Amino acid sequence: MRLYLQGLKLWIGFMVGRIPIHAFRISVYRRFLGIQIGPASAVHWRLAFFAPRGIRIGRNSIVGNDCFLDGRLGLEIGNNVNIGGHVQIFTVGHDPSSPTFGTKGGAVRIGDRAYIASRATVLPNVDIGEGAVVAAGAVVSKDVAPYTIVGGIPAAVIGQRNRDLSYELNFHMPFQ
Repeated sequence: MRLYLQGLKLWIGFMVGRIPIHAFRISVYRRFLGIQIGPASAVHWRLAFFAPRGIRIGRNSIVGNDCFLDGRLGLEIGNNVNIGGHVQIFTVGHDPSSPTFGTKGGAVRIGDRAYIASRATVLPNVDIGEGAVVAAGAVVSKDVAPYTIVGGIPAAVIGQRNRDLSYELNFHMPFQ
């Protein structure tokens, strides 16, 4: 019965993600699914996820459209984080070396004022430091140091970001 209830909640979350009323989606994500979402944060259309109760989003952060967030082993998104559209963040994956094709993984932490550009993928057990940038389409399999810019497959350092960041993200439209 527990699995059916879990599946029902995921389906409801999937369907709610298609409703173009931001305040309604945020309310359902917080109250019914248990996602911790800080004030002034925006979650755009069509979010999909596993284990929503394991997801924490700080204040003034933005999660773009069509993202996938995996909270099974814990996903912590800091304050003023910008996550572009179609980003996938995983905390669990299959172990191809396992004779039983078992799973392995770990929590993902994204520091304050980090920017994950569109279509990037973040794999399990990764820390993305404060102010770090993940370029579009990158696949992150290792920790990213604060204020470092990474890109490519697998992601590698391609630059450094200004450390004097002071912006506060606060963008959402009522019908997005």
